Amino acid sequence: MKNTVLSHIHEALGAKMAPFAGYNMPIQYEGVSAEHLTVRNGVGVFDVSHMGEFLILGDKALDLIQKVCSNDASVLVNGKAQYSCLPNETGGIVDDLIVYRLEAEKWLLVVNASNIEKDWNWISKHNTMGAEMRNISDKYSLLAIQGPKTAEAMQSLSSVDLKTIPNYSFVVGDFAGIEHVIISATGYTGSGGFEIYCKNEEVEQVWNKVMEAGAAFGIKPIGLAARDTLRLEMGYCLYGNDINDQTSPLEAGLGWITKFTKEFTNSEALKKQKENGVAKKLVAFELNERGVPRHDYDIVDEQGNKIGVVTSGTMAPSLNKGIGLGYVPAELSKLGSTIHVQIRKNSIPATVVKLPFYKG
Repeated sequence: MKNTVLSHIHEALGAKMAPFAGYNMPIQYEGVSAEHLTVRNGVGVFDVSHMGEFLILGDKALDLIQKVCSNDASVLVNGKAQYSCLPNETGGIVDDLIVYRLEAEKWLLVVNASNIEKDWNWISKHNTMGAEMRNISDKYSLLAIQGPKTAEAMQSLSSVDLKTIPNYSFVVGDFAGIEHVIISATGYTGSGGFEIYCKNEEVEQVWNKVMEAGAAFGIKPIGLAARDTLRLEMGYCLYGNDINDQTSPLEAGLGWITKFTKEFTNSEALKKQKENGVAKKLVAFELNERGVPRHDYDIVDEQGNKIGVVTSGTMAPSLNKGIGLGYVPAELSKLGSTIHVQIRKNSIPATVVKLPFYKG
């Protein structure tokens, strides 16, 4: 099992550590709800250095990205980022990722920790045009500083005017005494903030200065458990739960990142699926009674017949109610529809709702 550079700091802070995607990661510190609300209302910092980073370089870099990604990266200019996915050849998804345009011939792909090797092999297999690829995952660390007070709390650490960085944009600038850090207005929480990419040998200094600068704003370290509840309140997909090798981007509600203005892996089949309609859809639901829906619980109809499965579920700390995502037949996916979640012996009614659950 791998450690991040900061694992010893998390342990010293009393984090509950557990294996995640082959890494020893902090799951929680003081408790999921408290950490969750710290991010929603103030500022918190996550060590997400287990994520994977690939550089794609040269005059064929964009060609390769366009071939393997569902979204249209040709619209990006320097300093812009884009959410996308890697479709496979059978209608499913290899992974979801963020594409950063650093320069016209220099791109950064940020992929899920559990899929680093799989994604590298997949992209390499399709690199028939000879783009230069570098896997820099083991050399770089990533901190996600998230919450509505982030820009104000972190401003003393950078000469960049943080509040002027638009969503899904980034600046390469100074941060926490380190030059050439990527300061990206991206995240997985829905409460604003930045992701900071730096070299492994720089991250401890960055962490310490972030904690110091944020102290007056009540900054706290946040574990992966709260990262999960935060992203679920926004309805963001988690690879391995809500999307996988068998789920199409259209079934998962990711039509907005599936652009048929170009050809990409399996685009013809996905285009047909869009024209014909999908048989199942990922829906968001709120329980109408007390209960906590969990991953893999059955979704049933009024008669108790299984019609789907919960892919993600929790008791939402910001809303104090049971929420979840799950696949159901398309005809039962309409907003306002009633479905039922089988929680042990009880069939709990739930209403299909519009995302995000948390409106901010």
